Amino acid sequence: MQNFKAPERDTLFVTHELLDIQSHYEKLGFEDASEDLVRAIYTEAGKFAENILAPINASGDQEGCKFDDGVVTTPTGFKEAYAQYVEGGWPSMAHPVEFNGQGLPYSLATSLAEWFSGANHSWAMYPGLSQGCMETLKSHGTKEQQDMFLNKLIDGIWTGTMCLTESHCGSDLGMLKCKAEPNDDGTFALTGTKIFISAGEHDLSENIVHIVLARLPDAPKGTKGISLFIVPKYNLDENGEPGERNTVKCGSIEHKMGIKGSATCVINFDGAKGYLIGEPNRGLNCMFTFMNIARIGTGVEGLSACEAAFQGALAYAQDRVQFRSMTGVKNPEGPADPIIVHPDVRRMLLTQKSLAEGNRALANYCMKLVDITSYGKDEAEMKLADAKLALLTPIVKAFLTETAQEATSYGMQVYGGHGYIAEWGMEQLARDTRICTMYEGTTGIQAIDLLARKIMGSNGELLNVFTNEIKEYCAQIRETKQFNAWTNAIDSHVDEWLQITGDIGTSAANNPNELGAASVDYLMYSGYITVGYFWLKMAVVAQQKLDAGTTEVDFYEAKIHTAKFYFDRMLTRTRSLVSAMQSGSDNLMKMDAQLFKVG
Repeated sequence: MQNFKAPERDTLFVTHELLDIQSHYEKLGFEDASEDLVRAIYTEAGKFAENILAPINASGDQEGCKFDDGVVTTPTGFKEAYAQYVEGGWPSMAHPVEFNGQGLPYSLATSLAEWFSGANHSWAMYPGLSQGCMETLKSHGTKEQQDMFLNKLIDGIWTGTMCLTESHCGSDLGMLKCKAEPNDDGTFALTGTKIFISAGEHDLSENIVHIVLARLPDAPKGTKGISLFIVPKYNLDENGEPGERNTVKCGSIEHKMGIKGSATCVINFDGAKGYLIGEPNRGLNCMFTFMNIARIGTGVEGLSACEAAFQGALAYAQDRVQFRSMTGVKNPEGPADPIIVHPDVRRMLLTQKSLAEGNRALANYCMKLVDITSYGKDEAEMKLADAKLALLTPIVKAFLTETAQEATSYGMQVYGGHGYIAEWGMEQLARDTRICTMYEGTTGIQAIDLLARKIMGSNGELLNVFTNEIKEYCAQIRETKQFNAWTNAIDSHVDEWLQITGDIGTSAANNPNELGAASVDYLMYSGYITVGYFWLKMAVVAQQKLDAGTTEVDFYEAKIHTAKFYFDRMLTRTRSLVSAMQSGSDNLMKMDAQLFKVG
């Protein structure tokens, strides 16, 4: 198993050199988040990821969670790691001081979440689920509800979940049947079964706070009749501490392809005591606070897998010797050359590297936007950030997780047959990461959200907000002759992006299936252009550092070489995606359903 190393240097490059996060923090009032403090936090987070989480990753996969009559036991070492996580103050980092938080920015905490997930995806699921629960309570909970639950969640003493899915309805929440009956004391009795509940039961925390979608007795049908509730595992006593057990029980845990150290639960509510969050029948509105955080978090999981796969593949390629280089012997003291000399191995490594570093830039840019929408003081700036975030969230969730499938597959491929063997860790990484394109809304759902809801639903305004930024940047650096070809490539891609969007809209006016037929290709096309924009920006920053006489010549030259690979070999993937989008929906929909037969 290759050792995971927290990507501290590249994260600092993205946050402080590319995105000027220091000025951003000062503008938002986070003067305490100085570069020195950030570096100190990075150092400690890196130690936690590398020394505590990574060593129990493979063993957690092999052992998995254990289920015994509603009781779930996490793999050896998970509980102790979580206790150290809480003791280190990591759960409270990005939460307000008035709720026992440390008052640091969301973007800082989420950068560290990438590292923790890269070191141990299964373990990172437990604290990760709590974040959306806390955001929902902060945004929509009453003062009394916040006093009851929020401090303990922020401390990490309690953890949180979201309970949405039911067996008969996956993403179509309008069909859910879980019911909530009012009690005489103003609480509600929830009855029903939820499935696929990550971290729904475990032994890491004293209490688990479930955020549950359910229907009131007089609720309208469909999505307009859904309410949101807080349902704790243990009801609280007069001192606000866990008291008697609520009628919430884990019925089973799933037997899964990956993330086996993360308990994925069936949760049964049998008249369980709950508290209404927000207004009746407005649960989906509240839930999207949760979902948007979760979708960005899932994209970050994909990013972390790209990084981990690259690290493992690179270490192996530098060490494993097979065959001689086509251009002459490179390792005369050995029987063969390291496989990193071979062009196809370079292709796979550079694909991983360009995706990991490009996706990191996009993800951190979105985290910066979240900071502005959460802590900003300028209403116009907040509105602009919110518009960009609305457009980019489905891209981050889907593009970062879809490209993670490719990166983790190459992680196995570089190893050859050894990549298929468990001891190297690459096959676990591929298994663990496969879920990321599915939960929190599949790639298809993200794609239709992007194209139909966000872009067509805003008459193109959300797309224009972001493409205007790209066009303005291209105009600013037009005099940087070294990168003119890449600047022109991004500029022309943006023009094409706008044109294709209009063409799809015109076709969809006559046949709505055109939206669904084009949507996934459209999202991936959008993702390659967006990441290309960030690679252009990274190349410009790297060249500026080289021109200034940096001592880190290798680091910045590698950025420019990787940018060249991206523009030559990755951005060109948009050509096949354009062809697919322009082919229309007939090749999908004209075939009668009854013709789909086996044999």
